[in-house]
Amino acid sequence: MKPSEVTALLLNWNEGSQQALDRLMPLVEDELKQRARRQFRNERGDHTLQPTALVNELYLRLLDRRQASWQSRVHFFAFASRVMRRILVDHARAHEAGKRGGGAITITLEDSLALVAGAQVDLLALDQALDRLAELDTDQARIVELRFFGGLSIPETAAALSIGEATVNRRWASARAWLYGQLKPIEA
Repeated sequence: MKPSEVTALLLNWNEGSQQALDRLMPLVEDELKQRARRQFRNERGDHTLQPTALVNELYLRLLDRRQASWQSRVHFFAFASRVMRRILVDHARAHEAGKRGGGAITITLEDSLALVAGAQVDLLALDQALDRLAELDTDQARIVELRFFGGLSIPETAAALSIGEATVNRRWASARAWLYGQLKPIEA
């Protein structure tokens, strides 16, 4: 996938070309699926949503998007990470409601993105903690969202937020420490 080709299609989509989205998705689908697989790598085995379904749901939500103002490939993946977070949280809420308040979906945070090393964390609790963090520091919450839900690297996160990599590293470390205090690991 050539970043310039993706950016050109995003710009065409900005101008209202629905065909641009149809041409874009095959170019970014593999990367989106890879990011989604990363999300599911340490999920519970009986999870009913799979990476391909997550990407398909993302595509459906992109189809419904009336206005797009993409600036770059990184901007698109940053947006996709936010949508994937919403999809996963909505799915977790529906699953929890189906169990009448019990059985919240848990996730194991990867070592590379570990917030609580090797521990499982309730996805709904993480979402609520991120909302509280956003009230205190929107940049830190956005970094967690991009890194954890979007699977963006430090350089990609820095580009998406137009800040330096050192700043991302500092805020990422601070956000992880804050979240560690907020989230109670679930005993496996």
